[in-house]
Amino acid sequence: MPTVQHPYADPTPSSDVLVVGEALVDIVVSPRGTVEHPGGSPANVAYGLGRLGVDTALLTSIGDDHHSTAIEEHLRSAGVKLIPGSKLSGPTATATAILASNGSAQYDFDIHWDLQRIAPPTLPKVLHTGSIATFLAPGAAVVRELLEQSHKRCVVTYDPNIRPALLGSHFEAKSIFEELVPLTEVVKLSDEDARWLYPGLSLDDISKRILHLGAGLVAVTLGADGSLLTTGDAQVAVPSVKSAVVDTIGAGDSYMSALIYGLLMRGADGMAPSVLESLGCMAAKAAAITVRRPGAQPPTSEELAGELPQHQPAQG
Repeated sequence: MPTVQHPYADPTPSSDVLVVGEALVDIVVSPRGTVEHPGGSPANVAYGLGRLGVDTALLTSIGDDHHSTAIEEHLRSAGVKLIPGSKLSGPTATATAILASNGSAQYDFDIHWDLQRIAPPTLPKVLHTGSIATFLAPGAAVVRELLEQSHKRCVVTYDPNIRPALLGSHFEAKSIFEELVPLTEVVKLSDEDARWLYPGLSLDDISKRILHLGAGLVAVTLGADGSLLTTGDAQVAVPSVKSAVVDTIGAGDSYMSALIYGLLMRGADGMAPSVLESLGCMAAKAAAITVRRPGAQPPTSEELAGELPQHQPAQG
């Protein structure tokens, strides 16, 4: 059912980070059987931030079924607040992930994206958005409005998390991406996202293009090859943290959560090379912890601060 159009609602209370985007249920099909996990890239980022002890709220759109109950309980377990207006009547979105033997996933989505309009009483320190929520009508228009209201008044982070099957034409998706980048400060994307958006360009040139569009920091994740963090003044290549892989679901979202966590904690050095290296190493460690476990199970702050064991049993 479409959202009822009415004056902007006030979400309360305010938080250090406001995440805006889809929450859904991942139905994971693997040789071990079929299981369900609460998911959706923005919801995963919010959950990851909550696990790290960050005061986090999520503005999303979920239904009134058993899947929405599972999502609410999942978020609540990490201390994430659901913004009023995030529940609509109808089914909650799902994404079916079919896992290959190497842990990589192929997705099939059943999603309708509509979103309540809100007027934050106080801006968060960081507003994060991305994924399907920034591309799929009608909700994408509301997300853009929020970015237009918020950029230059708080740090805006963006992960396009490209899902080609949901994006229409390449030209349209690239245009939407390039219209949103000037409203952001930090853009994180995978090397697959980068090459889909800009086929034929090197990752260096893609990073420079995104910086030219208005971002202040571009982080490109390279899977087992680490990540590349680039600003207008510096570039740092950060190696990955070696880890046994159960599956890769949520790894990029854990990287994003830890990157935001690091941005909140950074001192007076701004985006100096040492800061970029610290941000990248923390995010890489978060991703390594996540791929050791099934589904999107990001680390706690204690796990992120501790030593990473050489072997860690998979958790259900």
